[in-house]
Amino acid sequence: MTAPKGLVLDANILLRAVFGQRVRQILEAYEDQANFYAPDICFQDARKYIPDLSTRRRIDVDLALSVLDQISLIVEPVDRSLYEDYQEIARARVLPRDPDDWPVAAVALLLGLPIWTEDQDFFGSGIATWTTDRVELFLRELRTQGKADQYSGSSRSALPSGPS
Repeated sequence: MTAPKGLVLDANILLRAVFGQRVRQILEAYEDQANFYAPDICFQDARKYIPDLSTRRRIDVDLALSVLDQISLIVEPVDRSLYEDYQEIARARVLPRDPDDWPVAAVALLLGLPIWTEDQDFFGSGIATWTTDRVELFLRELRTQGKADQYSGSSRSALPSGPS
């Protein structure tokens, strides 16, 4: 079984996917080559902020929430029960910057994946991070690896059932 290939997204990236074009374009362009994950709490946070952001941007709230629902078809929400065992180590990794970011770090540790974020709170955590302006470098490498895997008979693995 090969390791999962993909990224863990934080709530900010989910919101950028809802209100912008670039993040959504990247997700759609690479959804067949990479797995995208976000802690369930990031989807909850995005839902919490969408009404205010929609109002300020003069965008229909229901439309924005619908876009988030569509994004959840590409970005798999990860249930807290799968990553909560990583809470202590994840909190230690993101302290002192923002201990509330621990679920993103926990999912990244659980899956062994880098984080896609614009938030500097993850820098220095020992977890690789990618920003939107650079993430396609990583995703292009996955695409190249995927083509090589086709020739070697390897395949992508699914989300693990839980921490070991």
